[in-house]
Amino acid sequence: MNISRLFESKKVVYSLEVFPPKKTTSIDTIYNTLYGLRGLRPDFISVTYGAGGSPSQKQKTCEIASLIRSEYGIEPVSHLTCAGSTRESIRGVLDQLKASGVSNILALRGDLTPENGIIDFEHASDLARFIREYDADFNVIGACYPEGHCEAASLDEDIENLKKKVDAGVTHLISQLFFDNEQFYRFMDKIEKAGIKIPVEAGIMPVVNKAQIERTVSMCGASFPVKFSKMINKYADDPAALKDAGIAFATEQIIDLINNDVRGIHLYTMNRVEVATKITESISNILASCNK
Repeated sequence: MNISRLFESKKVVYSLEVFPPKKTTSIDTIYNTLYGLRGLRPDFISVTYGAGGSPSQKQKTCEIASLIRSEYGIEPVSHLTCAGSTRESIRGVLDQLKASGVSNILALRGDLTPENGIIDFEHASDLARFIREYDADFNVIGACYPEGHCEAASLDEDIENLKKKVDAGVTHLISQLFFDNEQFYRFMDKIEKAGIKIPVEAGIMPVVNKAQIERTVSMCGASFPVKFSKMINKYADDPAALKDAGIAFATEQIIDLINNDVRGIHLYTMNRVEVATKITESISNILASCNK
């Protein structure tokens, strides 16, 4: 199924993201996660694909995406990064995805490292175009950054690059995580003025522990609104309270986005079934009402 069609029949698409464990010895944990998430009935589940990961890790992403479709009857989206990859190696992954019946791909450049630099693909837009030329039956999704990509000189420059992804055949966008909805709304105004009309899902990550906050800041540089910072400061030394507060904040953030006509919510589950379940149950009636 081409998931871009979901936006034709639903006012709000709801999706989840999971990731394979880095250690193959821990691979059973992802199956336990998927088993726990199956009852939440998301519109699709995306599976991350590590830049610079070993061939076995990348193959596991394809296998997990295929399992989501065959075992749980949920449409999968496989992440595909191109940093450090040749056209030949990307063709190999696409062959595997096609053989597994996985037709939706989130095309990403991936992080650049000394071991993982540019080879045949400089930008995610180049990868998106390559996938579409390889087989037009693949549906290609793109990432976007409400506060701008860390390598872009400005948000306006980043939106210019985003337009190139759309022109390359991307059908919808999933945003990087953010904590300030006003930043997202400003971003949406800007891309509309730039002529980008495809649906955008808002990426939401519930922050439920102090270490996660520190990783999040270093990873994406998302800004913290005042009430988020107050929440962190108040409960930083009380793990149970911080977890509950983080779930509540993410839920409130999602409800506000839906009230302001966001086209989709993409929940970064971090493989935490309990957290994803609490949030999904809290918004299930709202999603049902919107999609009547």
